Amino acid sequence: MTAAPAPPGGQRAWYPERWTLDGPEPYAVPLPLNQPEEPDAQVVPLADGRVLIRRRVADRQTFSLLYPTGPVTGELALGAVECEGMVLLPPSPDGRSVYGLTAGDHSSLLWLVAGGSFGPELVAEVPGHCSGGVWLDRAGRMLALDRRPAGGGPVKAVAVDLERNGEVTPLLQIAPASDDRLLLADADSGLLLIRSNAPGHDRLGWGVLGSCLPVRFPECLRPADVAVTPFAVQPGQMLMPESCAVALRMDGPAGSWVGIWRPQGRRLHQVAAPEGWSAGAGFWSRDGVLHLPYANASTPCGVALIDAPGDEEPPPEAGGTDGTGGVGHGTEPSAAVAPPAVCKPVPLGQAPLHRVASTD
Repeated sequence: MTAAPAPPGGQRAWYPERWTLDGPEPYAVPLPLNQPEEPDAQVVPLADGRVLIRRRVADRQTFSLLYPTGPVTGELALGAVECEGMVLLPPSPDGRSVYGLTAGDHSSLLWLVAGGSFGPELVAEVPGHCSGGVWLDRAGRMLALDRRPAGGGPVKAVAVDLERNGEVTPLLQIAPASDDRLLLADADSGLLLIRSNAPGHDRLGWGVLGSCLPVRFPECLRPADVAVTPFAVQPGQMLMPESCAVALRMDGPAGSWVGIWRPQGRRLHQVAAPEGWSAGAGFWSRDGVLHLPYANASTPCGVALIDAPGDEEPPPEAGGTDGTGGVGHGTEPSAAVAPPAVCKPVPLGQAPLHRVASTD
């Protein structure tokens, strides 16, 4: 959503804008209609260039596809769902389907709001209060949600199989009483980025889908007084999760900037973001170049390119920590944090979803 300049004495008007970032030069296509959009309208791009927009109208959520048609904007209404609130999930990997989640205390409803045959369709009801939304494969079949049981208890990531009527299976079970949320997943390598309080407080960690190793919580991913959130993983690293470059949004008193890290390294590289960066937005190319979209007074639509830095091996540390939260000699890759005795971690390989790695 983009805000148009405000007229003298008036308020700024909001309208959708489609950005094309994968060509030789990035460009933006405004998609204004006859009236401005509300600031809480949500948009999701589709692979064919159309943009799905969700609007709240009284106690309904309405959905339309927007697309440029000559000098004006075309709109195809898809229908509505009667509910007070809905969150659109990240675009399905198939490029044409979009799902929405309505969360209640006792159950959450998953809707196919674009890509179906007859408008919005209810595809699954998941017991408990669900949030998040991470795709686990490239077919758009397996979706991970963070679920809190209806009767209360810790949040655990679960997998929802959309081809089996929303069958739910456990995905993360790091410790019995810990909150284990899935933030990002890469279908090529199986790399998972996780936030959990299993080590005693909230930490950013990583694991591998189908692996027998426990989740690891690198020390370098918890800088003081800075919030760290992963937003992109380098694709194309087949069966090499430790070599994937991960882009992280860094938020601190000075603003927002970019962090770059690999599981096989023990360094968090921090770089300045371009002026006007849409914080938390960006994508990796297969050869390790990070693309960051931005807009400012001199550039209405731009992409900054950042090469993933190398990870030189640091000198050994005598008797210190290995930079991952464990104790070592500074020569080993990231190791798992040993949690309290009452919170024995369960390896990811024991989750019944390990079969997904072979079906993608």
